Amino acid sequence: MFLTPLLRKAILILIDLFSITLAIYVSFWVTGYRSDIASYNVNDLKVILITIFTSLPVYLITGQYKGLSKYLKSTSLYALVLRNFCIINLLIIFSYKFNWDFPVIKIWFSFLFCSVSFSGLIRFIARDLVLNFIVKRGNFKKPIKVAIFGAGAGGARLSAALNIGGNYRIIAFFDDDTTLWGRTLGGIPIKSFSELKNIFQNIDQILIAIPSISRQRKKEIFNSVKLFNLPIMVVPGLDEIASGRAKINNLKPFGIDDLLGRGEINFNKDNLINKEINNSSICITGAGGSIGSELCRQIIGMNPSKLILIENSEPSLYKINQELKDKINSKTQLYPILGNVNDLGFLIYTFNYFKIEIVYHTAAYKHVPLVEINRLEGINNNVFSTQKICIASKKSKVNKVTLVSTDKSVRPTNVMGASKRLAELIIQSYANIEEENINNSNNEKITFSMVRFGNVLGSSGSVVPLFKKQIAEGGPVTLTHPEVIRYFMTISEASKLVLQASALSEGGDLFLLDMGEPIEIKKLAEQMIQLSGLSVRSKKNPDGDIEIITTGLRPGEKLYEELLINAEAEITSNPLIFRAKEDFIRHEILFPKLEKLNNFIKEKDEISALLLLSELVPEWKELKN
Repeated sequence: MFLTPLLRKAILILIDLFSITLAIYVSFWVTGYRSDIASYNVNDLKVILITIFTSLPVYLITGQYKGLSKYLKSTSLYALVLRNFCIINLLIIFSYKFNWDFPVIKIWFSFLFCSVSFSGLIRFIARDLVLNFIVKRGNFKKPIKVAIFGAGAGGARLSAALNIGGNYRIIAFFDDDTTLWGRTLGGIPIKSFSELKNIFQNIDQILIAIPSISRQRKKEIFNSVKLFNLPIMVVPGLDEIASGRAKINNLKPFGIDDLLGRGEINFNKDNLINKEINNSSICITGAGGSIGSELCRQIIGMNPSKLILIENSEPSLYKINQELKDKINSKTQLYPILGNVNDLGFLIYTFNYFKIEIVYHTAAYKHVPLVEINRLEGINNNVFSTQKICIASKKSKVNKVTLVSTDKSVRPTNVMGASKRLAELIIQSYANIEEENINNSNNEKITFSMVRFGNVLGSSGSVVPLFKKQIAEGGPVTLTHPEVIRYFMTISEASKLVLQASALSEGGDLFLLDMGEPIEIKKLAEQMIQLSGLSVRSKKNPDGDIEIITTGLRPGEKLYEELLINAEAEITSNPLIFRAKEDFIRHEILFPKLEKLNNFIKEKDEISALLLLSELVPEWKELKN
């Protein structure tokens, strides 16, 4: 049942009429002004009527009836106190001005207390009736029974938000603070997390309401909850809430990135990076991709003078451009450019027109199975776009070029990895040219460097989206091999690494990230199934929900990836970033062979192109199998 605004206001006015009348009678009685009903006279009735006709206009003018009952808070009570205090002052002024025979001052202070108490009590009762009966019963869906981990400010705010919505029923709070155990929050008990085993049958979800919770603690909670097959939801992080991008009740599923084998790495936007980005003209190729788009998000907050987004996918470019338009400030100009980074003329024109100073080259074909099918196009895109970026940078006097590479370039077993290794060799060769030029002249050199890291969680082509889709469809989840292991990092971490590496680069550098321990893909699949509140079907658990099956390694796929070839990694000023100097091919040898490779691609001579690629990247073992 829903009340019209007019009917709702009429009911509230009647409540106030009752509260005012009752408050005056009680005030007369408690102060001894009138001892019983028989002692009341016509003057008392006049006092009641004058009070009513003074109060109601004040209530109407000051917005007493505008607030929604289900959102009533303590501030509404304070406002009621202030309104009634103003009414009493008006009555006292009127009584002196018109010589009314009004009661003594102490009665009015009693009236203030009584009227606020009666009116406030009735309103809070009405609020609870709305929330607990009308709203919740109006939702025909069965409420979700939840337990909230975190009985602090975050838990209290989440509880208030969930109660207003009426879709959730809070069973308990859990907290690590022992002083809170046995107490209540909003009438709901606060317990030790170890008590979950006693009440898990009555719970549908666990909600983590600590925005600042560490990844390690999240992992511990997951390991405890997975025994009961309960899905876990988390509130947004502090930065999202503080920036206004999310609210406390914007719950999201517990992410697999929360279960990385190490604590989250936080890269500060230190003076070195800010100095490089601030007021600079920045270009990102592949700006709509996983790494490219996150680089855009990181850079936009560092006040570049221009941010140029190069992308050949119109939908991807539109999406990131729309997102950045909401975050951009007056100091930065944003330019979304549709274009192909394999077009040298386009690159030279763009770099010159926008006076590009720093280039982050993330555009590449990276899906191993697709590149294995489209080998020539994979080589053409990954290798020659990098060469053309270098040529255009030299012609346009760019200051820095950073190539985003992959651990699949280390002793590659597929065309994608070999093509990325050749792209690294191109960067190294151009860095060497710059080093020789600077030694022979006073010209400023272009700093060419590259960043190599492992798999990025949640990126396109990652196993995570595939597993999510398979789990949502009821399985099975497919593994290529039960012993496959991979290094993982989050998209945010990978992008921050690229920025740090660019700031640290001196020329020809290969930067690596300490990525912690590698993760077994089978274990990753099991954890994702458990995160969904489901169980793994196996011989030990034939009644499980989702089965994991093995399909066999794909062409060119490794059991494990590496981050180095033959180099001794040196620690940088950031203890989590390493620098490696690796062997490279001098430009006098490399460039003529690149020209031959380009001709083979134009002639669609795949065999000759692959033979030459294996010559340039001798550690590529694919053709020798």
